[in-house]
Amino acid sequence: MTPIRLRDFIVDADGWIYAVSTYDNTKKVGCVLRYVPDVSGERVSVSGIRYRKFDFEDAFAFIADHKPQYLDSVLRIPVSDVRQVLKPDREMPRIMARNRHVAQLADILNVQPGWIGCTGSLLCGLENEDSDIDLVVYGKHWFTAQCTLRDATGAGTIEGLTPKMWRRVYEKRKPEIPFDTFVLHEERKWNRGQVEGTYFDLLFTRSYDELDRITVGCGAVLGKTTIGARVTDASFAFDSPAVYEIEHEEFSRVLSFTHTYCGQALAGEIIEACGVAEQHGTERWLVVGTTREARGEYIISRTLLGR
Repeated sequence: MTPIRLRDFIVDADGWIYAVSTYDNTKKVGCVLRYVPDVSGERVSVSGIRYRKFDFEDAFAFIADHKPQYLDSVLRIPVSDVRQVLKPDREMPRIMARNRHVAQLADILNVQPGWIGCTGSLLCGLENEDSDIDLVVYGKHWFTAQCTLRDATGAGTIEGLTPKMWRRVYEKRKPEIPFDTFVLHEERKWNRGQVEGTYFDLLFTRSYDELDRITVGCGAVLGKTTIGARVTDASFAFDSPAVYEIEHEEFSRVLSFTHTYCGQALAGEIIEACGVAEQHGTERWLVVGTTREARGEYIISRTLLGR
C-alpha cells in the first residue's frame, strides 16, 4: 500500500472519518476527527448514512470523552485501527462524475491523472450545496497548476475573488495582520478562486518521492521572538507545515503550521516572522502557528510591502 500522506482521509473501525494532517504516519496516523455517524447528523453520505461534522475544538473534546487513547498534539491513530484510506487522487474520477464544478476545474487545470485529487467533504461523499472545493495537486505538478490558475483567472475562465469573498476568507483565518496586508500577500499566491460562484482552494501535497525529506518532531521550546531574514529556499512554502529556509545568524528555517502563512514569501525576499523558537539538534527554527489561530504570530514579506 502507498504511504498515508497529508490530505488523505482515514476511517476507523467505528466508521469515524478523520482528515490526515501529517506525513509521518508509519506507525500512527496524525489526523483530526471530521465526521462521526449520527442519526441526527446534518451531512448525508451517498449511501444514505447521516454524519455529524466536527470543528477542530469540538473534535478534540469528543475524542477526549470517547477515545482518549488517540489524544496528542494532533490525534494519533495506530495504523492497526485504520479500516479504510481515502486518497484524493484515486477518488478523483468518482468525484468528477458527480460534481460538475470539480470536473470543470480538472479540465481547466489539465493536470496529469494521478497527480490531482479532491479532499475534504467531497472526498468523503459528505458535501452539501454550500461546500467549498479542496483540490489537491502533488509535488512539482502543483506549480504548473498554479501558473495555469493564474492564466485562467486573467483570461476570465476562472473567477477571481470578490471583495466580499476576500473579507470572508480574512474573517475565517483571523490573521494577526491588517486586511490590506493580508490580501496583498494572498493575491499573488494563485491558490484559490471561484467557478460559477463556488469557492475552491488549490492545495499542495508532497509527491511520494519527496516524503523522505520530511523533518518531524517538536524541539525544545526557547520562547517567543520576532526575526527578520532573507528566504533562501521556498520550495515547500505551500506545504503543511510551510517551510522557509532562511539566511540568518541564529535561525535556519521558519515553519508555518497555519495555512494563512503558506506561500507568504518567495526565495530572495526579506521576511519578518513572529513565532516560537525551537531547538532542533544543532539548528534553531522559528515556528509560526503554535496555536489553532496563531494568536500573536505571523509572517510578512517586507520586500512585498516595500519596507
